[in-house]
Amino acid sequence: MKAKRKLHLGDICFEIFLVLFILIFVFVTLYPLINTLAISFNDGFDTVTHRIHFIPHQFTTDNYRAVFAKEGYRWGAVNTVLRTVLGTLISLVVNAVLAFVISRKRFLFKKSFSLFWVITMYVNGGLIPTFIVYQKLHLTNNFLVYIIPGAVSAFNMLVIRNFMNGIPESLEESAQIDGAGYFKIFYSIISPLCKPVYATIALFVAVYQWNSWFDAMLYNKMHDELTVLQYELMKQLQTAMKSAGSVEGLKYGGSTITPTSIRAAATICTMLPILFIYPFLQRYFVTGLTIGGVKE
Repeated sequence: MKAKRKLHLGDICFEIFLVLFILIFVFVTLYPLINTLAISFNDGFDTVTHRIHFIPHQFTTDNYRAVFAKEGYRWGAVNTVLRTVLGTLISLVVNAVLAFVISRKRFLFKKSFSLFWVITMYVNGGLIPTFIVYQKLHLTNNFLVYIIPGAVSAFNMLVIRNFMNGIPESLEESAQIDGAGYFKIFYSIISPLCKPVYATIALFVAVYQWNSWFDAMLYNKMHDELTVLQYELMKQLQTAMKSAGSVEGLKYGGSTITPTSIRAAATICTMLPILFIYPFLQRYFVTGLTIGGVKE
């Protein structure tokens, strides 16, 4: 039977301090989310008194009903889901293929292409030239403006390439001896080993696509059926801030809504999908960031 280790006073004090520190850290991290959730389910008039902390004082769902009552909200939700799913899949496939090509040591223009992608991370044509290019390519007033421009990302491609460079070359050589071509090597050998970095990049792209609204305002503003969720929420918040007083607010249903309550409800609607997705990708997310940046 193992003898129990005798704890000294210093060890006990350290463990108590460590537990208290973790509890305080968890509280500081979760409090803004809990407070925002409580405000979103509370009457707007009671919100401006700053008495809401953890639970609503006057429970109501009118804040959410006011957000969802926006005419273009349904189109925005559909387009946001579509652009997130399609944009993530297309971007992941395109960047993975480019990374595989550039990571091959036999590729003649490996260094030149890598330098080209790095330059694009620091040099930008500007907003007006970009708008003109999109207009000439008939991407304005088009759903594809959400997908095609963001399909290739130099940063995402380089992260995947660094991860692929860490895969032993013997695996590829063995496959080539057995008669496998590059497509077979990429699909059957490289891609299964790249699941961690794929999940990491997919999370990056999905968050970007879900939170994007500026491109909708800039390129598809004149078409309500091409709007996105974040743009509709932004317009809803602006309308509420212009129409509602800081205390009186607007009457909606049986409750009073204010810019603060609308902002809280919109924030919860925006962040919930990402909160649901992230736990499933967390282990891949951490592994992808650590292994992809280490090269022996």
